[in-house]
Amino acid sequence: MHLSAPIFRLKRKARLLARRENIALSRALDRIASTEGFQSWGQLASFHHRSRPEAAIFSSLKPGEMLLLAARPGQGKTVLGLQLLSQASAQGFNSVFLSSEFSHDDVQETLVQTGVGRQRSAAIDIELSDNLCAEVIIERLSGTSEETIAVVDYLQILDQRRVAPELADQVAALRKLADTSHVRLVFLSQIHRSYDPSKKSLPDVSDIRLPNPVDLSVFDKGCFLHNGEMTLCSL
Repeated sequence: MHLSAPIFRLKRKARLLARRENIALSRALDRIASTEGFQSWGQLASFHHRSRPEAAIFSSLKPGEMLLLAARPGQGKTVLGLQLLSQASAQGFNSVFLSSEFSHDDVQETLVQTGVGRQRSAAIDIELSDNLCAEVIIERLSGTSEETIAVVDYLQILDQRRVAPELADQVAALRKLADTSHVRLVFLSQIHRSYDPSKKSLPDVSDIRLPNPVDLSVFDKGCFLHNGEMTLCSL
């Protein structure tokens, strides 16, 4: 059984339903759960807890591996990346989120909305930079222990600054960082607009949007999302 949308979107749908029909949020949650095939929101939440995608990703990542976490906009890749960091920090890992797209408050609010408590969200190191590139990432992660996992938001933004090295060179430098320091690196990634879900239910590595050529074989794994479904595979 698959949910029709990420759980945070179902919660948002329930909140809108509660406001629109002036009913209790608990009742709205149960109504949303029933449309997903569950008797109650509690049953849906229990199912989601048992099948948490962030746990599957975390358990699959070995020291020094690099993973692409890719989806079209609105499919929950950023939320899943943050949930992965929360999962890792709960296991005693250093968790780092690197972005030039979000503010610190945006990240904290997203974490809280997805059910991560403020105490656990505070354990995630949020590094924001207007000039996010491999050099910034390497400087931040150099010297960290191998029990470190970093989520980079996102792969294509490394290629937007004209003064930055070619994306392929930056990825090669980050591959070297992973190999030498054994940190785990997760890159959020865009999917090309040509991806057609009517032809295949989930995107794959051939659908990654690349403004400039990059050898994606340097990544160890890929995780692809669409319409509440996920696949995790070796590349």
